Amino acid sequence: MACALTVISMATGKTQARVVDPFDAIIKRVMLPYQREDILANDRFRWNCWSRQVGKSFGKGFRRLVRGMARRRNQLFLSAGGRQSRELMLKVRQHCESLKYAFSFDEREAGIFDGVTYKQLEIELPEAGIRIIGLPANPETARGFTGDVFLDEFAMHRSDREIWGAMFPSVLRGGGELDVASTPRGKQNMFYALKDNPQFAHQTVTIEDAVAQGLAGVDTAQLRAAMGDEMLYRQEFMCEFADEATAFITLEMIRACEDEKLPCELDLDELAACKGDVLVGMDIGRYRDLTVIWALEAVGNELVSRGLIELESKPFREQFETLCKVLGCRCVRKCCIDASGLGMQLAEQATDRFGGHRVEGHAFTANLKEEMGGKLRVRMEGKTLRIPAHDTIRNDLHSVEKSVTIDGKIRLRASRQEGSHADRFWALALAVYGAAEGTWKIECTVGPQLRTAGARTY
Repeated sequence: MACALTVISMATGKTQARVVDPFDAIIKRVMLPYQREDILANDRFRWNCWSRQVGKSFGKGFRRLVRGMARRRNQLFLSAGGRQSRELMLKVRQHCESLKYAFSFDEREAGIFDGVTYKQLEIELPEAGIRIIGLPANPETARGFTGDVFLDEFAMHRSDREIWGAMFPSVLRGGGELDVASTPRGKQNMFYALKDNPQFAHQTVTIEDAVAQGLAGVDTAQLRAAMGDEMLYRQEFMCEFADEATAFITLEMIRACEDEKLPCELDLDELAACKGDVLVGMDIGRYRDLTVIWALEAVGNELVSRGLIELESKPFREQFETLCKVLGCRCVRKCCIDASGLGMQLAEQATDRFGGHRVEGHAFTANLKEEMGGKLRVRMEGKTLRIPAHDTIRNDLHSVEKSVTIDGKIRLRASRQEGSHADRFWALALAVYGAAEGTWKIECTVGPQLRTAGARTY
């Protein structure tokens, strides 16, 4: 059975139907509905946001192969790296073999970028008079080509904006087609920028969509539980563009801990009246960053915010005086202070005045930040932390992003925004860290009542 592929002629503006080699049997037998929809679409510009492992490269390789043959247009595939380029081109080679097309497969050195030699993979189909070229994405490799283009895993491309500028003229002449497909990777890239571009036809396929349409052998509940990271699961399998995918603490987690009745500002009189034990965290800044003091009261198994003090561009003398007022409240059992750099002297002064049993200075290291952040996140996941419902606080807590090093360690970082460098986050993390150690609850022991002998009379 032959399948007619509809093509719009850019020369005449008329719709033409070209018969491609019999491939509809493969589409019906092998391709899932969302793949068939993409393969048979006639859009000039297509944007596909698909989950991992749902056949993105397999389906896209087939689409570009048959459309290239029908339109007699060369095809350029740009992948995130050399390995991805090879995998994609091998899938196209399998399609050629399945369709019994005459082709040649060639691999050769194409040049060097970033100090690494890269290979150009090429499939030539002599009967159609076209070539399919696979290259790792780079602004230089994207130039000097005319034809249709497929940007594979575009969200993962380095220098994606430069690649976009270098590649886009390739589709200018002859009604060139452009397919962009990827799994999300946050919002700071060209793939996300194209999400609402009206010139593109858009298709999103999550792992749940794929399973509902026939993807076999996937237990989504087990997959979610085994992955053990909700943020990464939503990015890789649910096609979410949240910076949630890179955020260390998600907006959902933050909102679950918010209480609109809690004050943002710390009132020292109300702090002194607290019945429970209070833990304080202090992150220190001077000019570019805020100094933030955050007080939490232990209420049962919860830590309840009693408010923050934010000091901007205040001299250290004034910062120390403010801290002394907080520590002057007897309910404050422990204060953990950022003793890195600027905070070292202030932490020493506070320790000398109030004692090491109440004040602890912590020099920030990558491992300590990971530990403190982890304890804060556990509290928020367990909803045993209550904080004020305020946009500034919410955005500050959400601004911290995580990355994974080559050796598998998590690193936390934050961009400077709204005058803060996640200063509120670290003040809160310090307070939670102090509570987690557990030694703050014992301040004194109570013995039997002392009795004095009565005065003797002589």
